[in-house]
Order: sequence, then C-alpha cells, then structure tokens
Amino acid sequence: MKYHVIYDGNCNLCTTLVQLLENLDKGQLFDYLPMQDEAACVKLGVTPQDCEMGMILIDSTSPERRWQGSHAIEEIGRLLPVGEVFISAYRVMPGMKWIGDRVYDQVRNHRYTWFGKRSSTYQSAYPIGCNGGR
Repeated sequence: MKYHVIYDGNCNLCTTLVQLLENLDKGQLFDYLPMQDEAACVKLGVTPQDCEMGMILIDSTSPERRWQGSHAIEEIGRLLPVGEVFISAYRVMPGMKWIGDRVYDQVRNHRYTWFGKRSSTYQSAYPIGCNGGR
C-alpha cells in the first residue's frame, strides 16, 4: 500500500518535513507531489482550493480515502513505525486534538512569513509513481 503526500513545495517548513519523511521512509510507504504541479493534482482530483487548506494525504489503492491538514499529519504519523502509539495518546489527551488543529491552521496560514518561501519548488526524490526501490 502506498500513500501520496501532496505538500507545498514552496514552503520551507513543508519541504523540510517532506525531506524528513523521505529519509525515514525511503519511498516505501509514501510518495510526494508538490501542490504547485497543478496538472498532476488535477489527475488526483485535487483542486487549487483543496491545496489552500494544507497538506493532503491520499491512499493510492483507495483514492477516495484522503486526509487534509492536521488530519493528514496525524495519519502520516500513525502510519510510521510506532507512530500509532503516539498518535493514539495525542488523540485521547483532553483538548490536544483541538489545540493541534488550531496550531496547524495558524502555521498553514502564516508558513511563508514564519518559515520563509523557497525560490524554487522542491521536487521530491520519491515522486508519485516512483516504486521506492520495490
């Protein structure tokens, strides 16, 4: 099973997180698409308005299964080795999910101001369609 991560390839924070995931996963579970690749996003049924709401995670075997924003971050964390334990704990702690959602919204809305904007769009070493060494 593989998941598509659609990220802001112009955001320094977003690309740093994608690079971290690339190093952890080596393309085995996740592949990546910058939201600036509008033609590829359209093929996945992702609109520019969808991209404005933040990171998107799509289950490649069941594309109707998608997560957006903080929900995408949580699902990515859950899919990582031992991530289920941490995400489950986060979700059951009173108020943490609500706080996490609000923090995500603020970071999304101010990402270029707070973390800077890249001069060129980051292209992942594991683009959608890459077999990740399988």
